[in-house]
Amino acid sequence: MELRARDDRAILIGDDGTGEREVDPHTLALGSDLSTALHEWAKVAAALRRGTDEDPDQAAELVTKRGRQLAERVAAVMGTPVSYVDPLSGEVSTVNPPEVIDAPAAEETVVDEPTPWGVGLLVAGFTGALVLFSVITLAVTLYETNPLLAVASNLVISAGLLPSVWLARKVPTWRWVAVGVAAGIGLGWLTLPFIVFG
Repeated sequence: MELRARDDRAILIGDDGTGEREVDPHTLALGSDLSTALHEWAKVAAALRRGTDEDPDQAAELVTKRGRQLAERVAAVMGTPVSYVDPLSGEVSTVNPPEVIDAPAAEETVVDEPTPWGVGLLVAGFTGALVLFSVITLAVTLYETNPLLAVASNLVISAGLLPSVWLARKVPTWRWVAVGVAAGIGLGWLTLPFIVFG
């Protein structure tokens, strides 16, 4: 793969098996930041070639350095060597992707924090009371229309909330909310016979 600046845009040239092709960086999976940076670099290089800079030597050095940095980023993202063609001197240099060094897996340090039983049970109790109140209110309201609607409402609420409760059961803060929701749903099912048959 080769990185060039042509006119006011950056292009990547590569062989896809059928021949060399020029590709706009925006069409590759380089990320919008890198693609935009490549085109900005090409615009600066084009402006420098037209002679619009007051200090051409210093600007040329910066354009060359920036182009090489961008070629290194392209090589790292693509995982392949990139030939960098300096837009001012025409000099070609090859930039290899960084070597991946298999570092030994760092041992995870698990901090053993005390379980906040007081606050956790308070949150679980409040959540459970709120869910129980909602379930009973909905069941009583729907019972006045049809007793089967009260049972159906409990089924819908249980089916809707239990997957979320299951996912939140191991998340440190949300597990207390999950306990409260599960308790509220369970108590809602226990009170349902009193609503329907009471």
